[in-house]
Amino acid sequence: MPHTDLTMRRVLRREIAGTIGLLTDEHDFTAMRRYRTFAFDDHTTYLQQVETLLKTLAAQGGHTTVALFDPQEYAEFCAEGGLDPDAPASRSRFTAQLAATGPTVPYDGRPLTELVPDLVDQAVRQATWQYATTRLTRLGACASCGEDIGHTAFAHASRLLTRILDTAAPGHRHLVCSVSTEPEGVVAVLNAAGELDGTTRLDESEALEFTAVLALGIATHSSGGLVMRTTAPGSPDRVYGWRLRGDRLIPLTAGEVFDAYCTDIESGDLVAPESGVDYCSPPDLGDDFGDDGHTVGHVH
Repeated sequence: MPHTDLTMRRVLRREIAGTIGLLTDEHDFTAMRRYRTFAFDDHTTYLQQVETLLKTLAAQGGHTTVALFDPQEYAEFCAEGGLDPDAPASRSRFTAQLAATGPTVPYDGRPLTELVPDLVDQAVRQATWQYATTRLTRLGACASCGEDIGHTAFAHASRLLTRILDTAAPGHRHLVCSVSTEPEGVVAVLNAAGELDGTTRLDESEALEFTAVLALGIATHSSGGLVMRTTAPGSPDRVYGWRLRGDRLIPLTAGEVFDAYCTDIESGDLVAPESGVDYCSPPDLGDDFGDDGHTVGHVH
């Protein structure tokens, strides 16, 4: 029954999910060209071939995810596992690991020019999460009370975020938290939808990353800030924010928010404000959250 066997194999092939490790930029592509078994010599052609393959697999009913292939991580993976980096099988094993632990996005038919920015964003978010949580873990316990500093800061940051979302007007909320930690600063972004019934819809992984970055600023007493932009039909966008000071959020004035949004970061020159945007003071978070200057909780 050869025909039946072939048909069965085709059916089974549609049940197999695959992952492609993608070299998104010219620099990473050039790094891989030192391997003799890496068959491509032009990055543009390489991307075109990858996109063609993705379309073919999708047309056959397959599900494929795209992972960010980092040549340096690949070399370290091979060195640790005693693998030959100049072997297709080694690249396949590394890609399989990326599918389980690395940043990936599912191929949904979009061109790579649209898919790659999402993949890079996933990689940045994962790196931010790993950096923030690692730093929080290494802070250890408070010398005076014995509480885990990172855990306490994370719990406090979670309460702050919940309160910020609860006091925001219905509509789309776009939050940015930046913290000036050493040796490098970190930034997290959170998008949330506030419904008229008071519920909030958000991406859990985004929320965890955002909370971790805010917690890192609290735990290390680093300078930082949080800005919220709300958008709702029939009303102007509202932009407001807070300055992070210790474990407290200090409201920015409407003028401070305006200056921040209407100043070119690189040149320092003033830029025209957006039309239909209200730069304003934030809602009152309440005494328990420290925006009136009182000390909050027990975060070291």
